[in-house]
Amino acid sequence: MTPTQDCRARETLNLVAEKWSLGVVDTLSAGPKRFGELKRTMPRISKKVLTATLRGLEREGIVTRTVYSVMPPNVTYELTPLGRTLLAATVPLVRWGLQNIEAIDAARAEFDNRSDVRL
Repeated sequence: MTPTQDCRARETLNLVAEKWSLGVVDTLSAGPKRFGELKRTMPRISKKVLTATLRGLEREGIVTRTVYSVMPPNVTYELTPLGRTLLAATVPLVRWGLQNIEAIDAARAEFDNRSDVRL
């Protein structure tokens, strides 16, 4: 891999490395959602962080934001075709995590209990 390709690969991985990005993508996989619906499905995310996450995903072409000219204003978010490909690419990673979380937890506990390691 060339240095340019490596840099581009890191940019791509940063898309999914954002703490809430995959959760938003997963939630939107069920179809378009309003901001409040997204917030209710992800109660631990703040409104500010959800807004920033949606803007970032919109900037990257993963999510589209549609504003409807009605009163009160109605805005929905949905995955773009590119966003759907991201969803397809991340499903195996999520499955791996779910299948291995107990082993990961055990490794963390073992590491944390070692006397020769300081964090």
